[in-house]
Amino acid sequence: MYGKRGAGARASTAVLGAALLLAGCSSGGDGGKDEGSGAKITQQPKNADPFWVNPDGNAAEQVAAYARAGKDEDAEQIRKIAEQPTGEWIGAENPEQEARGFTEAAEKADRAAILVLYNIPHRDCGQFSQGGAADGDAYRTWIDGVAKGIGDRPATVILEPDAILHLVNQCTPEEFHEERYDLLKGAIGKLKSLKNTKVYLDAGNAGWGHPDQIFQPLQWAGIAEADGFSVNVSNFYSTEDSVAYGKQLAAKVAGKHFVVDTSRNGNGPYTGGKADENWCNPPGRALGESPTTKTADPLVDAYLWVKRPGESDGTCKGGPKAGEWWAEYALKLAKASG
Repeated sequence: MYGKRGAGARASTAVLGAALLLAGCSSGGDGGKDEGSGAKITQQPKNADPFWVNPDGNAAEQVAAYARAGKDEDAEQIRKIAEQPTGEWIGAENPEQEARGFTEAAEKADRAAILVLYNIPHRDCGQFSQGGAADGDAYRTWIDGVAKGIGDRPATVILEPDAILHLVNQCTPEEFHEERYDLLKGAIGKLKSLKNTKVYLDAGNAGWGHPDQIFQPLQWAGIAEADGFSVNVSNFYSTEDSVAYGKQLAAKVAGKHFVVDTSRNGNGPYTGGKADENWCNPPGRALGESPTTKTADPLVDAYLWVKRPGESDGTCKGGPKAGEWWAEYALKLAKASG
């Protein structure tokens, strides 16, 4: 499986501004409401879902827009997305400010922020989400900024979706492999030096290969120092298949725990199109299990919505650029989830 599947990392002035604003005005408590967006987005009960719901995210703005337009049914559908915690993808330009804004807002609401770091050099093999830091030194500086922004506040970090997978499938040229392992190991060490940060190194998905192919690369990248690994990020494989894959892999990396991205896997993977585009805005998909730490297996620390449902995978099937909000697709995901 090639390509990042459009996970939506971008340096967004709007997102940064919202994060910094939220640090001063977001509500706390299990039933608190934020009045700023007009969508009245609430936090989930902390005992089952300790992660922060961003009351001013794209989905929340869409709820408010539909409500203003009198489209109440559509607003309630999108609320299924808006009222769940999703990953905040830290952009390339202002890592310290963004990480601080999101974690301060989360702490104020007595929750932990979910941060996704997706800026490794030579990212995505030149496909829809190509880019990343200019070189290793730039990446280390970026990670330092993220760490400084997080500080002692609670955060769960998903580290570099596909970075290991693209080493294993040779999508990333051999000349960059040694540096990438060093950068990932350094990032884990830096982030784990923080007081309340959990780190999950991405480990691919149930559909691309076999745990035998990836467990050693995970070890070379420093999985031993991380809290665990993530699976199914931005993908559509069922929770059952993802857990089975994760458990097989965990057995090869000293029983490390893992998290599963369930954001859009409610109907499982799409198999009706071109093989290389089943991951890119496939039709007929649905929201998956809501984020929670109460999972079906003790090795699974959480079901998370790492990919932000409703944001495009890339310019395929009529979608906008990777990471941009696509209300039509979001509405279909929500309606298909029942």
